[in-house]
Amino acid sequence: MKWTLKSNLTAEQVQADAIIVPVTKKQAKEGGISAAWDPLLKQLAENRLFDGTANRSFVWPESISSGTRLLIWVGRPEGILTSEQLRLVAAQAAKAAVKSGIRRAAIQIPHTMVSFTAEQTPRDAAQALTEGFILGSYRKPHYKRDASDHTDLEEILYYIEGNAEAEFEAAWKEGMSLGQAIGEATCLARDLTNLPGNKLLPEDLAQKALQLAKRYDFEAQVLDEEAMVEKGMGGLLAVGKGSIHPPRMITIRYQGRETWDDVIGLVGKGITFDTGGVSLKRAAGMEDMISDMGGAATVLGVMEALGRIRPKVNVVMVIPSAENVMSGGAFKPGDIVTTLSGRTVEVLNTDAEGRIVLADGVTHAKQLGASRLIDVATLTGAVVLALGDIATGAVTNDETFLQELIASSRRAGEKIWPLPSYPEFWDKLKSEVADLRNQTGREGGTITGGLFVGTFADGLPWVHFDIAGTAYLSKERGVDPRGATGVLVRTISDWILRGAEAVKD
Repeated sequence: MKWTLKSNLTAEQVQADAIIVPVTKKQAKEGGISAAWDPLLKQLAENRLFDGTANRSFVWPESISSGTRLLIWVGRPEGILTSEQLRLVAAQAAKAAVKSGIRRAAIQIPHTMVSFTAEQTPRDAAQALTEGFILGSYRKPHYKRDASDHTDLEEILYYIEGNAEAEFEAAWKEGMSLGQAIGEATCLARDLTNLPGNKLLPEDLAQKALQLAKRYDFEAQVLDEEAMVEKGMGGLLAVGKGSIHPPRMITIRYQGRETWDDVIGLVGKGITFDTGGVSLKRAAGMEDMISDMGGAATVLGVMEALGRIRPKVNVVMVIPSAENVMSGGAFKPGDIVTTLSGRTVEVLNTDAEGRIVLADGVTHAKQLGASRLIDVATLTGAVVLALGDIATGAVTNDETFLQELIASSRRAGEKIWPLPSYPEFWDKLKSEVADLRNQTGREGGTITGGLFVGTFADGLPWVHFDIAGTAYLSKERGVDPRGATGVLVRTISDWILRGAEAVKD
């Protein structure tokens, strides 16, 4: 998608297939948009066709200039807009534009941002709008024999009536660049998560990671089962035993600073399909288990964003990837597994496999220099019972660390809910025959599942995100489509970039 900013341009001079006009309910009723459009808006409101209701759109075949054939009215909230609201407005406009076959669209930007965004910075507003257009225009891949023709949104013009100061233009263009990088990184995560299980095996996921690393000249490594045996990665090996498609340990290293220190470790669960193993899941809904590598997709999306933006930070990404399926060779309830850390795990439920592979992933990230750790995983069904598909659950051993990420989630328009990590929850992980047990019962399952992973952080600052409810939706909502969402790519990218800016300043 092409992005352009132009000043000294009126609607009549715009050359685009459609002009996007954000409208409040008050403006729809009383006017205040323009002398040319106010009467039409009032007529639409009186006929109950469009009244400015937030995040609803209405397409009107009205030519305002020789190059424009549609107006796309988008409802927006009254008052000062936040970045989240700007993102939603843009996403709704993009959906309407794609549905109408629009290739080029334009949206007017007020000269001053004071009445436009709560942050009051052109960069933040441009980033939010650009992300919204990209996320809203996303289409889920399909495999139909007779693919119907569709039109992609190819160009967005931001235009300003009057002169724009050089400082404003520079900040807006910086925001466009950031929004494009993070928006497209989120779509990469969506594409990966939406892939069927037969088209994304552990080796395929490894190849996707290597392609990303090659694209941005990152260091990368993929360990096969022989290398994992040599290193002692018993957790990942155990989970992958049941499949004819062997597991892989995938790493990418991004070095944005002169020295390899203060390294952020990102660990993503990469179970490319999960039947539950011997502890077999119910058949209904199992097809959605293609999304059980949503954590891996998130951390790969973050690496895509880093490759585009190139901040001055150090990041190591680790993905333990396997299929968890049932066969004569699959691991079983009652097995004792020795992880890379040397800790032993009593397996009580083979459908609680994610925490076992993440154990090896976290230890491997530490071995590669990580001094702070974030793991992302579709870990528990319990988090869906607690938070539905609305919010991501989080547990941590460092409240300050988590609060920084929650602040980034608010800017990114993603919802995170912190869960407690009291000593009593840690105690539930104790086993009579091993160092840990991989299941503690129904009570507090999201917390204990996360704390199991946190055990392997060995005291390093660590945050666990359970995205089982938010990685894959049954119907579209806001900027997210039905299917994969690419959740937390925006949040983690924002946190990394803000940290890089703080160090730079």
